[in-house]
Amino acid sequence: VKAQETRRILDRLFGYEVSPVLWRKVRAGLSAGRVQSVALRLLVERELERLAFRKAAYWDLLGRLAPKGGSPSSSFDAELIEVGGKRVASGRDFDPSTGRLAAGAVQAGVVVLDEQASKALVARLARGPATVLEVESKPYTQRPAAPFTTSTLQQEAGRKLRYSAQRTMRLAQRLYENGAITYMRTDSTTLSQQALGAARAWISEQYGAEYLPAQPRLYEGKVKNAQEAHEAIRPAGSEFRSIDDVRAEFGAEAGALYELIWKRTVASQMPDARGERISVRVGLGRVNPAEGSAEAVLRAAGRTLTFPGFQRAYVEGSDDPSGELSEQDRVLPPLERGQAVEVLKLEALGHETEPPARYTEASLVKELDTRGIGRPSTWASIIAVLLERDYAFARGAALVPSWTAFVVVRLLKDHFGDVLDYEFTARMEEGLDAISRGEDDGPDYLRRWYAGERGAAGRARPGLKTLVAKSLDEVDPRKACSFPLGAGTESTVEVRVGKFGLFLSDGDRRASLPEDTVPDELTLEKANKLLDDAARAPVPLGKDPTTGEPIYVKTGRFGPYVQRGDAPPPDLAKGKRKGKGKGKAVAAQDGVAPSAKPKMVSLLPGMEPATMDLPTALRLLSLPRDLGEHPEDPAKAHVLARLGRFGPYLIWGAESRSIPAGTSVLEIDLAQAVALLKLPRQRRGRSAPAAPLRDLGVHPASGAALKIFDGRYGPYVSDGTLNASLSKTMDPQSLTVEQAVELLVVRAEREKAGGGKRGRRGGRRFGGAKAATPPTAPSAPDAAGTPPAVGAPAPKKAPAPKPGTPKAGRAPKKKPRSPQ
Repeated sequence: VKAQETRRILDRLFGYEVSPVLWRKVRAGLSAGRVQSVALRLLVERELERLAFRKAAYWDLLGRLAPKGGSPSSSFDAELIEVGGKRVASGRDFDPSTGRLAAGAVQAGVVVLDEQASKALVARLARGPATVLEVESKPYTQRPAAPFTTSTLQQEAGRKLRYSAQRTMRLAQRLYENGAITYMRTDSTTLSQQALGAARAWISEQYGAEYLPAQPRLYEGKVKNAQEAHEAIRPAGSEFRSIDDVRAEFGAEAGALYELIWKRTVASQMPDARGERISVRVGLGRVNPAEGSAEAVLRAAGRTLTFPGFQRAYVEGSDDPSGELSEQDRVLPPLERGQAVEVLKLEALGHETEPPARYTEASLVKELDTRGIGRPSTWASIIAVLLERDYAFARGAALVPSWTAFVVVRLLKDHFGDVLDYEFTARMEEGLDAISRGEDDGPDYLRRWYAGERGAAGRARPGLKTLVAKSLDEVDPRKACSFPLGAGTESTVEVRVGKFGLFLSDGDRRASLPEDTVPDELTLEKANKLLDDAARAPVPLGKDPTTGEPIYVKTGRFGPYVQRGDAPPPDLAKGKRKGKGKGKAVAAQDGVAPSAKPKMVSLLPGMEPATMDLPTALRLLSLPRDLGEHPEDPAKAHVLARLGRFGPYLIWGAESRSIPAGTSVLEIDLAQAVALLKLPRQRRGRSAPAAPLRDLGVHPASGAALKIFDGRYGPYVSDGTLNASLSKTMDPQSLTVEQAVELLVVRAEREKAGGGKRGRRGGRRFGGAKAATPPTAPSAPDAAGTPPAVGAPAPKKAPAPKPGTPKAGRAPKKKPRSPQ
């Protein structure tokens, strides 16, 4: 408990002391965290490796071979590994920072083939003799992976199910709360005797004695600073619940996660998988069988599984797709040394070296776990904060750091080097563990960390308080918010993080950058081109036939867009801002009337600025489109097709629906819109359910069809416009129409009362029970002296006076954003 309290206070000190430095020197709304900032450093340093990476090209040969006189089914592939007795270069032989052959490969005499040399080799060897030089067979065994910890569960769910760490932990929490699995925040790989007995009993019954080891398998934890207070994550109970039962009760997503946990637990108590790895070297051209050499040597490798063992239940995933392919079984035909082989096909293949792969959520959790940084309960929330604060964004499964992250990490490394050091953060966890063992005192530890201490060598180590005060004096905001790319036309080309977004700078030249600009794709050449394009006056596509204003295509911080009209001059725009809210008109200057703010509309997905024409631009600027009256309720508002923050959508009164991919907001008609508006409302990013679990019948009042669906948070009933979740005690298969109608009525009343939507951090907790509403206390009598009834709502407060009223009536200023 003392260690946990110390960690909590330490994290608060770091966040509340360091975050204001980022607000003052970089941008408001940023945050720093003891573990969060270290995780961000990992992402940024991997991206810096990609920025420094230089591609290298190399060639080799791929042959399709078969035993002489054998059938086509006995053919196999082999790759070139030697030419003239020297090894042929592969991707690992090149220096990633220079793109040249590494020093060790040069000393070893590695041969780099280019396109011309490889094709000449194909022409010389394609029809020549081929002989088996060597056949090597080695047995192998593969041990099952240990039962899940928090880290490995998040990694495997990311690899196999494409779940984010936060989504994995949310589903695991639900399974745990309902007794399906054991506690899901642990770094222990130990299974209890109850779990061992349940797993071994199931293995013996389903697979037989051959798949049951004589003794239970035990696993030792390899995690740095592990706190093994709980056993591994496993199905709960002395008898594991079946996967089908859990999937039926908790839905497909939770069922898939339970299946992973169930199979991993069972597989961990099964015997090793056994097989043979076979390697064959084939010589082409001039062959010397006695020496095992040839003009060119090709190699083929295969693997045969002789006993599946634990793989009958479970096979672990991999972070490396190419690694997964290499682990696939490949059966080679029976071959002997000196045997003649026929070359069916020989071709030259070109390759390029690949930069280091970006971190995914799974691989980032693995790295933090390996380094001993953070705790199992924090990794999912850390990654969520990095995405929410725009420090990183997802590109597929990869996490890409933003340019803001580059600036923040550099500032923290320069001025808070110790607290951002990987080893320091791991040692801090060791210090907290010492508190948990009673070897240190929490307040003393915090005092040393915050106020500083004198090290073993007599050198003073400054505390966080000193570092914060020093950074506020020394950090130059302009330098802190800039990241140089190279020499430009006027000065140095820099990426700068400004108050209103990201932009490029070269002396007096400026150019906006989209916030999702990928750092390793922004080369100096591309940056100079963007600056040159921004320096040129935009050429209009034409004029609006109605207003006569020019139409432009531009690129801003949120991507390309079309604009109608010119922006007002700076002095006029400034005057308008000053007059806003005070009823002051801005007078014309030099006979020029101040123009309104030009209309801007983002380009739709798939549209390119280079191919944009005037008719398409005018159609974009005509949004929102009025599709007409709804045929079933003409008296209501018209149906509109609009373009919003999250994409195109329809709006009809209080109803709104997203326009699905494949349907253009510029082409959709009224009939399509009416059909979309009839579909149940879906959460953003989710598709409509494929099929209902059950058709209940017809709503007795409205006549709408009542159906039960399997949702993200469990089963729910829908009448096409309103959804209501089933409680945990309700069985979807036995639910009646009357019960469904009652659920929908309650849901409608909640929405009418304003309680239908959950806040970002609100909503139901601990089993989904709704919090009881406390009785309303009697309020004060009204002006006439009549007291209100007990339980009546208190009268609303008078609105705060507008600016310009006496000082005593002014509302307090908005508090700064919390770093938490």
